[in-house]
Amino acid sequence: MVRDPRHDVLFEPITFGPKATRNRFWATSHSTGYPDRPGTDASFLATKAEGGWGVVCTGFCSIHPESDEFPWTSARLWDEGDVINMRHLTEEVHKHNSLASVQLWYNGMHSPRMDSRETARGPSGLPSNVFPERNIYSAWASEDDIKALINMYVLAAYRAEQAGFDVVEVSGSDSTIPLQFLETRYNKRIDKYGGSFENRARFYIELMAAVKRAVGDRLAVTTRFEVDTINGEHRLKHHEEGMRFLELMNKEGLVDLWSLKVGDYEEWGGEDARSSRFAKPNWAAGFVAGARDLLDVPVVSNGRFTSPDDMVAAIKSGQCDIIGAARPSISDPFIPNKISAGRTDEIRECIGCNMCVSRMQQAAVVYCTQNPTTGEEYRRGWHPEETGKTDQPSTILVIGGGPSGMEAALTLGRRGHTVHLLDSADSLGGHWRNVSEYPRCNEYERLISYREIMLAKYPNVTVSLGGKRLTAQDVLEYGAEKIVVATGSHWSTVGVGAETHEALTAVDAATMPNVFTPEQIMAGKPITGEKVVILDGDGHFTGFAMAELLADQGKDVTFVTNTNDVMEYTFFTMEMPNIKRAAFEKNIKFIRNHWAVAYEDNKLQLFYLYRDSADLQEVVPGEWGRRFSHKIVEIECDALVLTTSRVPDDALYWDLINCKDAWKETGIDGVYRIGDCVQPRHAMDAVFDGHRIGMEIESQDPQRPLPYIRERQIWGQGTIPVLGDPRPVVEGDLLV
Repeated sequence: MVRDPRHDVLFEPITFGPKATRNRFWATSHSTGYPDRPGTDASFLATKAEGGWGVVCTGFCSIHPESDEFPWTSARLWDEGDVINMRHLTEEVHKHNSLASVQLWYNGMHSPRMDSRETARGPSGLPSNVFPERNIYSAWASEDDIKALINMYVLAAYRAEQAGFDVVEVSGSDSTIPLQFLETRYNKRIDKYGGSFENRARFYIELMAAVKRAVGDRLAVTTRFEVDTINGEHRLKHHEEGMRFLELMNKEGLVDLWSLKVGDYEEWGGEDARSSRFAKPNWAAGFVAGARDLLDVPVVSNGRFTSPDDMVAAIKSGQCDIIGAARPSISDPFIPNKISAGRTDEIRECIGCNMCVSRMQQAAVVYCTQNPTTGEEYRRGWHPEETGKTDQPSTILVIGGGPSGMEAALTLGRRGHTVHLLDSADSLGGHWRNVSEYPRCNEYERLISYREIMLAKYPNVTVSLGGKRLTAQDVLEYGAEKIVVATGSHWSTVGVGAETHEALTAVDAATMPNVFTPEQIMAGKPITGEKVVILDGDGHFTGFAMAELLADQGKDVTFVTNTNDVMEYTFFTMEMPNIKRAAFEKNIKFIRNHWAVAYEDNKLQLFYLYRDSADLQEVVPGEWGRRFSHKIVEIECDALVLTTSRVPDDALYWDLINCKDAWKETGIDGVYRIGDCVQPRHAMDAVFDGHRIGMEIESQDPQRPLPYIRERQIWGQGTIPVLGDPRPVVEGDLLV
């Protein structure tokens, strides 16, 4: 196949400062959790370079222990040890003819500093609004402190050069220190660094000037800047000071390229990294419109771009010169190469689920729903486009066409096995087919459509749909050598949840016309009456999808949850604030910290989770414990929707295990189960499970994962720094 000529513009080189990128694709900075694992970090970013991204940027890179982000794992340029690790990263990126960029980060009042225990400095001695529960402040910075802060950036830029980076990007986004000086809600100073717009911009300008003087003749010096911080009237507004700052800095000539975005650190996942449930691709176009006209240097713009046509439109409209991407470059590191080769149908498009964001929010390593090889490039030796070929080809029956079954069949097919994928439904997708039809979740369908397209490309993979549900005897007689059971899970019809692990009294959606599971609602089971309660123990997207679906039908919806806040997992995906806004707009009411015991006569009986006494006491002589309460609260509802927990559909698997004696005579070597029929899980983990068994089906025990490379310091080896080493000097006059 050949490239569509309409997309040629995406492959034009762009010059900025002393550097030139081979195309208009920029893999922008995002957190990964990998930097303490240099092999994992380097291989992850090098895969993007291999996939055609002209510039590949690290995650946020702390420049000094005062900006220690622990428990989150940032990249670091604190000392020579970091230079050594980063040099490996840049060497791997350079192997693929891409530029390596590092984002310099000092977060002042928002840095937890739970490892270094140092004191962060900032424009004002204010508490963090991002982490109010952590009691984090910054110390008011004197003019000498400001010089020290700038020197930290200069030393980090020198270390970046030593590590082999081509680009140093100063983070003026995510409410980092340049924005803390610029924005009035953080800057309460009355000296030359506070008050007027020009004074508040002074720190940012002096910082860029110092970095430019230090390395600007050898490295490109860029900045990532949020033109609008979105929240509140105090915010930096794109149509006022946001654009005004671009004009001011442009006159100074200190920036070789701008990477523009929106949102602040408090809600970066809700605004900058908006999920597909709340934004279409390129949602920030209106905020950055006109910025390009104010600048004499190239502009990078993000917007969860996955379509090359959308990318071309953004460039030709004058919105930007370069397409930036974080999440799409995770979902498919090979987007540029696929566009160049005319294989756009093979793009593994980001579904905007923000599971990658959720991993960062949990201080974990980043994984991806669409791309199960994310983070596994080094430690498991996996590649997003190459699976290798098996030297032990088998005939394999995969039962179940949900996320895990589809991925297993695709991976096995790529590796050269003869694969039969069977599902009794009329279409692939399993429960995810319903999910993609939930309110706001239509882009989730990409998880299915990508695999449908790819499965059709392999003649050794046969997909059979709409047949009867297989019995164990059917499987024994099928003629396959290996069996992979991927039969999924279903929502509990009796309301079993995490609080009591018991069914609700007098509740069964299978027999009662006024009790529902999500599957039944999506299948059209009619809801009569006006008052509906969603009983949610899941905490992710399904419960609220049901609430919104019914509210849109005019129902009076109350959402009951056992958790401290609504849809608690969406705190991690950073959708919770917008969920609350949507609920407020649609008059969806919430009851938190409660669970149900029974539903009778249109009354749902609830109990408060903390109804028992706080004190531990001698309740009766010789018996110690809490003073228990049996208080019940009743609420009226005409219909009850259960999103309490999911139950594995594992009966076929256990039937096959129970007739193991018949395997040998029917030619079966092994029976394995994957995905939700093992244990209900996020689709991200189900897809991973399918890919893993596809890669490891020849192992001694395919049901259990092979060991992976663990990166950690081995006891007895040397350290950098050694205790007693001098601290790098940043205090005093400016270094440049």
